[in-house]
Amino acid sequence: MTEFERWLSSPAVDDAAKAELNAISGDPDEINARFSHPMEFGTAGLRAVMQAGTARMNVYTVAQSTEGLARLIEDKHGEKRGVAIAYDSRHNSRLFAEVAAEVLSRHGIRVYFFESLRPTPELSFALLSYGCIAGINITASHNPSSYNGYKVYWEDGAQLPPDHAAEVSRYISGCDIFAVERKPFSAAVADGDIIIIGSETDEKFLSAVLDCRIDSTALPECGNDLHIIYTPLHGAGCRLVPECLRRAGVTDLHVVPSQSLPDGDFPTVAVPNPENRECFDEAVLLSEREVPDCKLIIGTDPDCDRVGICARDSEGRFVTFTGNQVGALLADYIITGRRSRGTLPENACAVKSVVSGKLFDAVCDGEGVAHTDVLTGFKYIGEKIKEFSATGEHTFILGYEESYGYLTGGYVRDKDAVAASMLIAEMAAFHLRNGKTLCDRLSELYEKYGYYRESVITRVIGGAVPMDEMKAKMQSLRVSPPKKIGNSEVMGITDYLKDSTGLPKADMLSYRLSCGTTVIVRPSGTEPKIKVYILTSGRTEADSDAKIAAVKTGIDVLL
Repeated sequence: MTEFERWLSSPAVDDAAKAELNAISGDPDEINARFSHPMEFGTAGLRAVMQAGTARMNVYTVAQSTEGLARLIEDKHGEKRGVAIAYDSRHNSRLFAEVAAEVLSRHGIRVYFFESLRPTPELSFALLSYGCIAGINITASHNPSSYNGYKVYWEDGAQLPPDHAAEVSRYISGCDIFAVERKPFSAAVADGDIIIIGSETDEKFLSAVLDCRIDSTALPECGNDLHIIYTPLHGAGCRLVPECLRRAGVTDLHVVPSQSLPDGDFPTVAVPNPENRECFDEAVLLSEREVPDCKLIIGTDPDCDRVGICARDSEGRFVTFTGNQVGALLADYIITGRRSRGTLPENACAVKSVVSGKLFDAVCDGEGVAHTDVLTGFKYIGEKIKEFSATGEHTFILGYEESYGYLTGGYVRDKDAVAASMLIAEMAAFHLRNGKTLCDRLSELYEKYGYYRESVITRVIGGAVPMDEMKAKMQSLRVSPPKKIGNSEVMGITDYLKDSTGLPKADMLSYRLSCGTTVIVRPSGTEPKIKVYILTSGRTEADSDAKIAAVKTGIDVLL
């Protein structure tokens, strides 16, 4: 209540925010939710609903967070190296980006500011291209329209490492939220403190993406036979994904009209997440009405780092692919394609997150290519790219996470839906040239390696301090470990906080079941959710599906 009253009485708070707060003055639960704690600044930055309050995304929390980052940069003497800033199509994204730039400029830190919205991977690319010490992207990825977020990247192009995130948090906690000074954006641009960047960076980025092609003849020869439909889901992929596909050889490309323009309301979808089948409904309608021969639909999320697909099967139905299925298909295509062209390094290595599907592992093993697991979070894949580059032990060829994120080169250190869209289209064209659909090739992989299946169950955590609630739930699982999950015995437990796993410590538990299934439980790093991953395989598709169904019956008890 003290903090709530301070916001209401502060001359620094704008009238609209005060009116919003006056409207909740009689609601102690809402006041508690907004003011009992600050947002937790982590390696993924910040993410919350856009409202007034210390636990919400607004110009004051953005300025305070940037003040913390600016002090870290000063400690590292990185003022002249600068910070790249990008933003997506969400409400207030441009405003929050300008606020961040103004705070940095007040500290004498150079800013490279994108003229308009850009995909997240291009922010990582710009950071590396301009030699910046850090980067900021204003985005809430695939969350509902009420959310926004603040992602921070460090000099290697990956998201902020944990020790630096802790330092930023310390600086934030010692900074009065209403005492942050800013240099007006227009003045900073006029003085050369803020450098506006745009098409020149796009060209360099697209060139790097096009260098990722495995078979540059596939799309020119067969890409138009796919009659591709693309949807940016009202987001930042609207310009560069179509441009990349055209430059790769696709001229018959159809962009979903109702979802083609940036719109922070995301009016055609409840949640703009290409993991959800309903995000493709508009594209399927377009196919039925105007593009009946469409064989591939591609959709990217609002900040264009995740990509999902639908492809027709042999019976003409659109099938939605999981992130794990696309990851395994890309591994198969990249390895076999590069080997046939003599471009596969002898020390090639593919990387995935530990919660991602194991068909990827089977494909790599079957092709004699090294692979390794990392913790969830693409920054860990970025760390492997950096490590391989430094040691020369391996050459990175592919990284992926089950949540629809893929990367095939070191030109950025985050998942890239621009390049992934191109490679998926190229892969589909390659198989079409050989008389197969993506569904056909996936079936061949299942026949060869086994029927791998995965499922993810998400539980939203309530309470005023949901992150604390999640920690308490994870601790209760450690104190009282389950003996059974569903109808399967728990044969072994790995605690990633305590056990030696070869990976950094993490609040995650893995259960090995008697049926051969693995269940992994972890709290989200950015949202009030606990996620449960079920990974299994079987002799037949029905066998695998039965194992998944049996384990699901025990998840409610587990949580």
